[in-house]
Amino acid sequence: MSHDALRNLLNKHVSVARRHCVSLKKGHVTPHSLRNSFAMNLLQNGVDRSVIALWLGHESAETTDIYLHADMTMKERALQKTGPGSVRAIRYRPDDHVMAFLQSL
Repeated sequence: MSHDALRNLLNKHVSVARRHCVSLKKGHVTPHSLRNSFAMNLLQNGVDRSVIALWLGHESAETTDIYLHADMTMKERALQKTGPGSVRAIRYRPDDHVMAFLQSL
């Protein structure tokens, strides 16, 4: 299937979906965004990156890493796996020299 045929088919179905799904009315759906969503869905469901690379047709898993970005749900799950540290968390307060430097930027 050509890129143009795919885009036309996608636009046809997105226009129908927009009538029923409010969140799609403002969104921009492209073949690339569907590809990225598919890859992220596989990642979130525990599929290995090398398998995702095969699905996407990449020669190496390193190429796939460019497209896979951890979302907030994945970050929260990673944090839940860590235990509370024995070090008390303190808020960083920069001194006057640091603040003066930052304000000069």
